[in-house]
Amino acid sequence: MPVRVCSHPLAQHLLGRLRDKSTPPDQYRRYADTLARQLALEATHDLPTAEVAVQTPLTRTLVRQIDQGLAVVPILRAGLGLLDAWLELFPDVSVGYIGLERDEETAQPRSYYAKLPQLESRYVVCLDPMLATGGSAARALSLIKEHKPDRLKLVVIIAAPEGIARVEAEHPEIEIVTAAVDEGLNDRHFIKPGLGDFGDRLYGTSPMLNID
Repeated sequence: MPVRVCSHPLAQHLLGRLRDKSTPPDQYRRYADTLARQLALEATHDLPTAEVAVQTPLTRTLVRQIDQGLAVVPILRAGLGLLDAWLELFPDVSVGYIGLERDEETAQPRSYYAKLPQLESRYVVCLDPMLATGGSAARALSLIKEHKPDRLKLVVIIAAPEGIARVEAEHPEIEIVTAAVDEGLNDRHFIKPGLGDFGDRLYGTSPMLNID
């Protein structure tokens, strides 16, 4: 399974601002949205295209146009912080949602909500800002694969090696697109150096750290 790291200087600059604990929620949202655009372009570098004839003001010519349906599926709630960039870059994109929570008896993620569009034969991207243990992402990818997409990728802001290994073990064919692969998880399953809880910092709620 390939891991594609977006090394563009702007992406790395924005990631640095997201890591900084002094960045306030309003600036955090702007930085996150701009970084999401960078990751969206990185993730769709291989979208299939086809030649189409158009009439310019001067003559007819052939242009390249996207030739496959695109869908994105954010994992609630933090994944919503990456969604607007996709809606603005790809106005025709279809959107689904997956809500996951930890089962107290099994300690494994379980779905409490899933609303998915037609995914069969589409190019599908799952959005989950933090790939820590990988449990939630692996579960979401399994749910999406039941709908037979043509291509499926996972886009995250930061990834821990442990999360990458979990996704690779369960979904070896899926590419992960990220801005950084961090050092790993501490003994409480927090990503180090990380950036805290993406959802909490995005929405200005309690400053708990994201563990999954």
